[in-house]
Amino acid sequence: MTRRIADLEVSPIGFGGNVFGWTADESTSHDLLDAFLAQGGNVIDTADGYSFWAAGNSGGESETVIGSWLHKRKRRDDVVLATKVSTKPDRSGLAASNIDTALKESLTRLRTDYVDIYYAHFDDANTPLEETITAFEDARRQGLVRHVALSNYSPERINEWVSIAQVNGFAPPVVLQPHYNLLHRGDVEGPGNRGEVAAAHGLGLMPYFSLAAGFLTGKYRRGQQAQGDRAGMVADYDREECYAVVDALVEIAAAHGVEPAAVALAWLRDRPGVVAPLASARNLDQLGPLLQAMSLELAEEETEMLTRASDAARPQPA
Repeated sequence: MTRRIADLEVSPIGFGGNVFGWTADESTSHDLLDAFLAQGGNVIDTADGYSFWAAGNSGGESETVIGSWLHKRKRRDDVVLATKVSTKPDRSGLAASNIDTALKESLTRLRTDYVDIYYAHFDDANTPLEETITAFEDARRQGLVRHVALSNYSPERINEWVSIAQVNGFAPPVVLQPHYNLLHRGDVEGPGNRGEVAAAHGLGLMPYFSLAAGFLTGKYRRGQQAQGDRAGMVADYDREECYAVVDALVEIAAAHGVEPAAVALAWLRDRPGVVAPLASARNLDQLGPLLQAMSLELAEEETEMLTRASDAARPQPA
């Protein structure tokens, strides 16, 4: 059930590496990657900034863990490796000189000569876009990067990037990584939004926060205060309409004998333009739903049930 982005064959679910070196230590992270590949996964997504927000970290921890795994397992040719630039505190922004330094440092941490997908993580209004695009193209021509990609870019800036690339004869981006899930759809779906613009330019979608920071796993319950590392990220979902989405996930999951998270990922996996949703797991138990989602097939009425519940949970205009 693999899919394609340009010349890359990718698994239908990708592993989000933000947990590596944060909530998953090196040994556990290696076990997770072993199990993910053993069940047909191959997309490993990280960023140079992961996980600077954790106490004692400065960024680069996730890449370092992935690099140690690649070095020990010798599996580089078996994975589609993606990383990003612009958020590491000492390598912020998208100036050409910063990209050059940050990429070389990422490659050193990852213990590889190239990355398959290199993202501009967040737009940098302080750097001319042509400078950024030229730096990405230079890295691609040097063989340090196979494909260019964008994360969190607005439709207008996506159009501008593609236009500049075309005028200069540069390779266009092939992937857009947006925030997208059953509870966050408004800036991806609909006329003029990210999904439509990505489709117009042939960019596949690899959504992040596919499980709404864990809310769509069903672990948060009505009337119970959220706990844990991501509690603050799910505060906006403490609404009856959002719990109704989880109720639908639980019901469908029970019918298939899988976890609710697997159903949420399968729904997103099959949305128009989506190539591989990204999700994280900090232990082998949490990895189970990601593996289930790679092959889970939802009935049309189940997909429609989830979409209706999601529609009802959309924030209403003030």
